[in-house]
Amino acid sequence: MSAKKKKLIYNAVTFGVVILAFLLCNLFYGQMSRSLRAQLIPICCWIVMAVSLNLVVGISGELSLGHAGFMSIGAFTGIIISGWLLKGFQMENETLRLVLSIVAGGAVAGLLGFLIGIPVLRLRGDYLAIVTLAFGEIIRNVLNCVYTSVDGTRLVFGFINPTLPGTLLLNGPNGAVSVSKIATFTAGFLLVLAALVVVLNLINSRTGRAIMATRDNRIAAESVGINVTRYKMIAFVTAAALAGMAGALYGLNYSTLVPGKFKFDQSINVLVFVVLGGIGNTLGAVISATVLTILPEMLRDFADYRMLVYAVLLIVMMLVTNTPATKAFFNNLKGLLSRKGPRKTVEVSQRKGGDRA
Repeated sequence: MSAKKKKLIYNAVTFGVVILAFLLCNLFYGQMSRSLRAQLIPICCWIVMAVSLNLVVGISGELSLGHAGFMSIGAFTGIIISGWLLKGFQMENETLRLVLSIVAGGAVAGLLGFLIGIPVLRLRGDYLAIVTLAFGEIIRNVLNCVYTSVDGTRLVFGFINPTLPGTLLLNGPNGAVSVSKIATFTAGFLLVLAALVVVLNLINSRTGRAIMATRDNRIAAESVGINVTRYKMIAFVTAAALAGMAGALYGLNYSTLVPGKFKFDQSINVLVFVVLGGIGNTLGAVISATVLTILPEMLRDFADYRMLVYAVLLIVMMLVTNTPATKAFFNNLKGLLSRKGPRKTVEVSQRKGGDRA
């Protein structure tokens, strides 16, 4: 089977799994528990986060520990835009407000990712990880000091200044107040599809091949004229924009949201999704983000041992999916399933040789 056909099958399976999951959730929505229904929109957000971080870690080969920072930027940008449109322009159409908020969250996060990426992407390895980690913490602490209100049709911003005219939207460390909950599961599903379309098309394009070339051998890529910084910037900004869009949807799913929600551990959680699903494996990131988001809720009956069981299961899953023995087993299984084809080819070639003799 050619590499092109394998990619087409992989993409079709990825989209098929997501669409099937959406249809099943709609079909059995009424039979789900209340806690599980509340997790549907966050699951979509974490899937987009995992797919976007996989673009940086798996495809570009750079370790980023500040992905939650871009999510927080998108979340609070989306909340501000939604509140501004509702209170400043009396826009009652929730669908339009949600779309504009998600687009704005992605745009602001992408712009910030570009500005951060100019100095950061010239670093490598541990240095890049430390700088992105610092960026995420800086963003969280800055948001703790930001106050925003709507006065008529204008937005008013203050830094460590809670006495602003108009209706308050952001209240410093108390976060967003009086948020209009307009996020929907359908919007989350469409956002997941959009993220998959963007990421999979980027990976399979000429730009994606250049990004993977810089990951595999930076010196060889530079020797053939590939601008390493430029292509790493493309992956980094695309991931930041998708994280911002996921953040906007996430922020508009709650009535209140504080900057402390986007601590360092959230970036680590997303990185766990990527590693558990297989670095560079988009479908794996989708499945692991879904499973690890639902798992703590499923273990809630074991309140005293919930996090212990979660940690043990996580370690077991990591060992099973990432050990050489497991990979060798699946490779051998794949070889057994495809062994009939090569044998027939050898037999035919031997017959032809014997006839000629």
